[in-house]
Amino acid sequence: MRNSVYDCVILPLSKIHNRAGNITIVEGEKNIPFNVKRIYYLYDIPGGEDRGGHAHKELQQLIVAASGSFNVLLDDGTNKKIVTLNRPDYGVMVVPGIWRELFEFSSGAICLVLASHRYDQADYIRKYDQFIGFRNRLINHQES
Repeated sequence: MRNSVYDCVILPLSKIHNRAGNITIVEGEKNIPFNVKRIYYLYDIPGGEDRGGHAHKELQQLIVAASGSFNVLLDDGTNKKIVTLNRPDYGVMVVPGIWRELFEFSSGAICLVLASHRYDQADYIRKYDQFIGFRNRLINHQES
């Protein structure tokens, strides 16, 4: 698993529109590449606050701006990219081994996250220097 920020792609989600409103359907292992084991959402984020600031060893996520907008910084230890999420029918797929930071939340923004695993503290890498060490060990292991 030597994922990069280029493996984190924007996924268009199905959007069904009629005069009564829109619906977007997300089905695990159908229009996203994993089975959903956990769903959570972030809201009432005070102005100027950031979220995330961690990586996962195994977990995959689909991050969606269910309402409002925010930015997602994706970092593989070498490359970085920023994705702006502002539509509820698009999400960014975050693969394992990628550092993520969420920032610049608009007023009333809701960040919906669909995750491939249940919560497991051992899967988190919460310090950036430990993340870099994790990435370096992966690269060294794959090269040997």
